[in-house]
Amino acid sequence: MASWAALSPSIVEYFEGEDFYRCGYCKNESGSRSNGMWAHSMTVQDYQDLIDRGWRRSGKYVYKPVMNQTCCPQYTIRCRPLQFQPSKSHKKVLKKMLKFLAKGEISKGNCEDEPMEPTMEDAVASDFALINKLDIQCDLKMLGDDLKESVKSEEKKKGKSSEREESNELIQSQDTEEKLDSGEPSHSVKVHTAPQPGKGADLSKPPCRKAKEIRKERKRLKLMQQNPGGELEGFQVRCQPPSLFPPKAKSNQPKSLEDLIFESLPESASHKFEVRLVPVSFEDPEFKSSFSQSFSLYVKYQMAIHQDPPDECGKTEFTRFLCSSPLEAENPPYGPDCGYGSFHQQYWLDGKIIAVGVIDVLPYCVSSVYLYYDPDYSFLSLGVYSALREIAFTRQLHEKTPQLSYYYMGFYIHSCPKMKYKGQYRPSDLLCPETYVWVPIEQCLPSLENSKYCRFNQDPEAVDEDRSKEPDRLQVFYKKAIMPYGVYKKQQRDPSEEAAVLQYASLVGQTCSERMLLFRN
Repeated sequence: MASWAALSPSIVEYFEGEDFYRCGYCKNESGSRSNGMWAHSMTVQDYQDLIDRGWRRSGKYVYKPVMNQTCCPQYTIRCRPLQFQPSKSHKKVLKKMLKFLAKGEISKGNCEDEPMEPTMEDAVASDFALINKLDIQCDLKMLGDDLKESVKSEEKKKGKSSEREESNELIQSQDTEEKLDSGEPSHSVKVHTAPQPGKGADLSKPPCRKAKEIRKERKRLKLMQQNPGGELEGFQVRCQPPSLFPPKAKSNQPKSLEDLIFESLPESASHKFEVRLVPVSFEDPEFKSSFSQSFSLYVKYQMAIHQDPPDECGKTEFTRFLCSSPLEAENPPYGPDCGYGSFHQQYWLDGKIIAVGVIDVLPYCVSSVYLYYDPDYSFLSLGVYSALREIAFTRQLHEKTPQLSYYYMGFYIHSCPKMKYKGQYRPSDLLCPETYVWVPIEQCLPSLENSKYCRFNQDPEAVDEDRSKEPDRLQVFYKKAIMPYGVYKKQQRDPSEEAAVLQYASLVGQTCSERMLLFRN
C-alpha cells in the first residue's frame, strides 16, 4: 500500500468525442451516449472529485453520461447514512435474514430483491470490445518508462522548490511503473473486518417493549415521585435507583440499523454468517485464496440472473471489471482502519461465499460498484441486505473518519422503473448535471415526472463553480515529459487536438485537470 506522501499522480487517457452504445435500460440500440477515458492509475481523491461531477468507473474505464442527449439520463445518487432510518420493508429484510440464520426459516413469497446495478455494464455495453482494443493500443510498460524518465527530469528542474509541495505532489515513479505494468496495487492491504452478527450487538440497550408497558412504567415513576413509599393505585413501588428506568426519550425509541443487523444469535443458531472486507489486490492472500470461489459465484449469478452466455462472463471479463481498479490503495493515519481503495465485501454463509459487494472506499464516501450473489439465496433479498450493510459500514467508518459520511449508490434512473428503487434509501440526494450541487431527491422528483433530463439547481444564476477557467494550467504527459497545456499546445498543429483537450477539461473540471496527467501520444 502506498504511503500518503508518496502517491503517484492520476494518469488518464481521454477518448475525444462521444460514444454511442446499446442502452441496457430501455434497450435502444444506440441511444446511450457517454464520454470516457482510460485510467492507468488514479488517486482516491481524484476519483472522489470525478464522481462528484457525474463520472463513474467500470474497471479502469471511467465514463460520464452525456446527460442532455442520452436516452436514459443517469443521475448520481447518494444516501446520507448518518440520518438514515430503515423503512418497514428494510426491517423485514433484516428480520428475514436473522430468522434464517437463527432457525433456518425460509420466508415464502416475493423476495423484492434488486442488485445495485441491473446488468453487468448497462451504461457502457460495448466496454468489452473497447477494453480489448485498449489492451492492444496502450503500451503500459512504455508509459511507465516514460513517466519514470520524465519524473527524473522534472525533479532536477524543480530542485528545492518542490519540497514545499512534496506531501501532495511527490511522484513515486517506481510505484507508478509497477502499477501501470501490472494493473494491480503493488502491496497488500491490512484490513479490519466488519463486525460479525452476534458480536456487535449493544447489550446495554433495553429491549423493545410494548406501549402498554411503557405507559405503566411512566405512571409508576410519577407515583414514586408523589409517594416514594408503599403501594399506590395497584402499583408496587420497588426500592430501585431511578437510573434503572430508561429516560422518557429513549423508552419508545426505534431500533437502530446496527441493532437490527447485529442482533445476537442463539448459540444453537442454524447457520454461521460473517462479512469479510478484502482488498482488491492479487498480492493479498485472502483475495487470492477466495478468487476461484468468488469467480464461480459471479458466473453463476450472471448466467442465472442476467442470462449471460458463458463466453461473456469468463475469468478475463470478471478480472477486468470487478478485480481491476485504477485506484491506488492509500492508508493515511487519519483515514479509516481499512484504508482507502477498492474492496470486495464478501458474505460468507457456513463456510462459502453467497454474495460479494464490490465497493470503493473514498475520502468522503463508500461507493457501491456492483453486487453479485448466489441465486439459490434470492429469498434473502441479498441486494437490499447488502445495501443496508454497506450503509452501516459507512457509519462505522465515519466514527474514525468524520468526513467519510456518504454512501454513493451509483446512478438513479427515473425513467427506468427497475432502477427507481435506489430512491427508497432516504434521505438521499441527486447530483445536478449542470452545477454539480447536491439536491434532496424529494425536490427533484416532480421535475423528473415531467422531463427525463432536468437541472435540479433552481437558481438560474448558479454555475459550475469548478468549471475549467484556465485550460493552459491543465497537466499533460507527452513525449516523456510533464507540461502544462499552455506549453503543449504550442507544439500541436491539429485543431482537433485542442478541441479534445478542452472537452476533457470541461468534463473533469479545473481542480482535476491541474492534478491529473492527461496522457497524449
